[in-house]
Amino acid sequence: MKAIEFDNVRKTLGGKAVLDGLSFSVEKGEIFAILGPSGTGKSVTLKHVVGLMEPDSGSIHVAAGRIGYLFQSGALLAWLTVAENVALPLRETTRLKEAEIDARVRDALSSVGLLDAADKYPSEISGGMQKRAGLARAIVRDADLILYDEPTSGLDPVTSAQITGLVKELNERRSVTSVVVTHDLMSVAKIASRIMLVKDGKAVLCAPPAEFLASDAPAVAEFVAAAKGES
Repeated sequence: MKAIEFDNVRKTLGGKAVLDGLSFSVEKGEIFAILGPSGTGKSVTLKHVVGLMEPDSGSIHVAAGRIGYLFQSGALLAWLTVAENVALPLRETTRLKEAEIDARVRDALSSVGLLDAADKYPSEISGGMQKRAGLARAIVRDADLILYDEPTSGLDPVTSAQITGLVKELNERRSVTSVVVTHDLMSVAKIASRIMLVKDGKAVLCAPPAEFLASDAPAVAEFVAAAKGES
């Protein structure tokens, strides 16, 4: 069953066609990766999925009850502790009692290995821990679709690998659908069921990792070579 369907979606921003007839679908339960050069519409695609933007034309169908969103920056509120940041969606969108909120927050923090940092403030933890806290907040409402916007951006290789592994672990353990927007091809190729390259607002190729990495389509081969550090 399809979790997301884009059919010939177009979106113009500032006179530029950011999405130019984008069509793709995401199956329920898969890890779907979206790659592409900067400014090619990857984050705009996520904003359409979550409803922050509406297409100029074309259609979008999202079969998800609750959507979790991991922002590129982590987007934690500096004046709240890690636990308070994670609890925020529950306090704003539900009428759960504090005991239930606390239990859900502890479960989410435990899922990302961050229970020991519950009472720390964002400034007191590392960038990788901030990403994990943001991820705990994304899953605390029992999301069935999680959108990741550059989850490994600005992280060292070891921490990037930890975050990537966490995406896969949560996908399997919580039976969610995951959409990952990233530049980190080599990391996401280890966990994604399919990878889509977007260029100039269009899907160039959508394929399983092995097929994607072996593609001789010029735009794909160029992206793969750059990811491998080749000239």
